Amino acid sequence: MNPDAGSLWRAPRWTLAVLLACLGMVGPFSIDTYLPAFSGIARALDATPLQMQQTLSSYLLGFAVMNLFHGALSDSFGRRPVVLWGMVVFTLASLGCALASTIGELVFWRTVQGMSAGAGIVVSRAIIRDMFPPSEAQRVMSQVTIFFGVAPAIAPMVGGVLFVHLDWHAIFWFLVLVGLALVVANWRLLPETLHKSQAQPFHVGSLMRGYWQLSTSRRFLLLCLASGIPFNGMFLYVLAAPVFLGEHLQLGPTQFFWFFCFSIGGIMGGAWLSGRLAGKIKPRHQIRHGFLIMLLVSLLNVALNLLLPPSPFWALPVIGAFAFGWALMVPVVTLLVLDQAPDRRGMASSLQACIGSAANGLVAGVVVPLVMHSTLALALASLATMTIGLVAWIKVKHEVGYATGPQES
Repeated sequence: MNPDAGSLWRAPRWTLAVLLACLGMVGPFSIDTYLPAFSGIARALDATPLQMQQTLSSYLLGFAVMNLFHGALSDSFGRRPVVLWGMVVFTLASLGCALASTIGELVFWRTVQGMSAGAGIVVSRAIIRDMFPPSEAQRVMSQVTIFFGVAPAIAPMVGGVLFVHLDWHAIFWFLVLVGLALVVANWRLLPETLHKSQAQPFHVGSLMRGYWQLSTSRRFLLLCLASGIPFNGMFLYVLAAPVFLGEHLQLGPTQFFWFFCFSIGGIMGGAWLSGRLAGKIKPRHQIRHGFLIMLLVSLLNVALNLLLPPSPFWALPVIGAFAFGWALMVPVVTLLVLDQAPDRRGMASSLQACIGSAANGLVAGVVVPLVMHSTLALALASLATMTIGLVAWIKVKHEVGYATGPQES
């Protein structure tokens, strides 16, 4: 934690949470705004469904690759420069998407978007831990998740309106404006939270050794799996939204927002409760509650898909309940991940985001195309991703020394 943290941000704590949430919203806005226009973009660029799916997977893979560097660079050069340059590149990439005339160009600029968008969410996690002790950090992390949750609920509505009343290019012009707004806001408001005494020298050899130490840490990797993989139990529905919502649930482009209202409402509710529970119950108990909710909801989802025809009246609330369970536990697990490397939290955040994003990219490019044409297959895939995270957490919980971790010391 920065010893000067008290003097860096004198405004109310929630205002910093809003600023950091705005950085985190770049990711969901980059994905959710253009989903309602999927079919329109495909027609305009003469692209196949598989090629359109690659505009998602290329974004996620670009996000994963650069996430290895955003946090590590911020450990050496400071949080503020990495955030600002990331948002500048994101704005330019959004401009490239808006001007794309072929599917190849769109895939390329979507990759650049992904490579730059991660700067906000990765570095914002390190900023929280720079500024707050563990219990306060959990509350702020939960507040960030709440505010962050508004973006995916609004994004598909904005994208649907822009697509219907203008065209798909307008969606990416909108992202250009979002990027410019974030550049200006962070230039004027975001302080440098990395204390000079905590800055790490930038040496490639030292960086690679740090990554090797973290990537060979069993505890670190298990915590990354526990925090990131269950997210795909909900995210695969986001990635399959054009088929899941449009074909299976028979919703029009302007009705996609109902899906995001339920899913993001679940995230916001779980994050709010997570913040309320900070310091009141043991972190491992809170994580257990979140996984129990996800397990029960996943089993219910499979059962309903076996017994009933697809319907938004039961499918959307189930996804929202799953999101609630995930958001209840993920702020706690994320802080445990960062505290595995207290002197290189940026690096830890980078590697965590990289692992999670690589999993997201794999789900987008491989899993979703295989299961999106069956609601039962989607439910089973959701259960499988949740189970991976649950097994990882069970292994962490039974390791010697868990109870003396930074969160509970």
